Amino acid sequence: MKDLQIPNGKKVYFASDHHLGAPDHKTSLSREKRFVAWLDSIKEETAALFLLGDLFDFWFEYKSVVPKGFTRTLGKLAEFSDSGIPVFYFVGNHDLWMHGYFEEELQIPVFHTPQQFRLGNSSFFIGHGDGLGPGDLGFKRMKKVFTNPVAKWFYRWLHPDLGVRVAQYFSVKNKLISGDEDIKFLGEDKEWLVQYAKRKLEEQHYDYFVFGHRHLPLQIDLNGKSTYVNLGDWISYFTYAVYDGKELLLEKYEA
Repeated sequence: MKDLQIPNGKKVYFASDHHLGAPDHKTSLSREKRFVAWLDSIKEETAALFLLGDLFDFWFEYKSVVPKGFTRTLGKLAEFSDSGIPVFYFVGNHDLWMHGYFEEELQIPVFHTPQQFRLGNSSFFIGHGDGLGPGDLGFKRMKKVFTNPVAKWFYRWLHPDLGVRVAQYFSVKNKLISGDEDIKFLGEDKEWLVQYAKRKLEEQHYDYFVFGHRHLPLQIDLNGKSTYVNLGDWISYFTYAVYDGKELLLEKYEA
């Protein structure tokens, strides 16, 4: 378990599912500016920043090419990192093709699986949330294809102009961007990330489970001693979580 102390007066922030690039450049740019303004507003009191995936609606790293755009966000993350603020990135299902760029250019560690952290005196289980639990079967099958080394090798041979265009077309069609029935609370017994967290508690105690992916801000008591939090998104809700060393709260950024 990774241990991170929280200095007096500092806080740990969590955000997820910005989907920059979708559904179009103009809309995305407006949301990106709002996100960067939020980063500016929290910088002085940030002990650490956790980004839990799908920062981009599509991201694929060729050997010498990354997708165009997102200059404000990348520059602000570099500013955080350069100033000594730890930033941790967890890939999501839209940007799982990260392979070295964030580590080399921004000195930001990238995780492809959930991780355990001790923040102050509390234990956290943190991840994007895709492919976990008893549901999400369609994505689990899709992820096996997308993460297959042979499939990635063939895709990399597409010219970036074509590869990015094709990927963006299908990515924007994603129902979590277009806003369908899935963005509703299903009840604890049908929320598969809640069920996943409860199963993990049978193996080991965690004070908090923090996930993205679901696009719905949720805070659910699991057993009186552990809490499940879903961060929502920066498309409809503009929500994030903040931990002050004592408790984790969901909040909304009002620009």
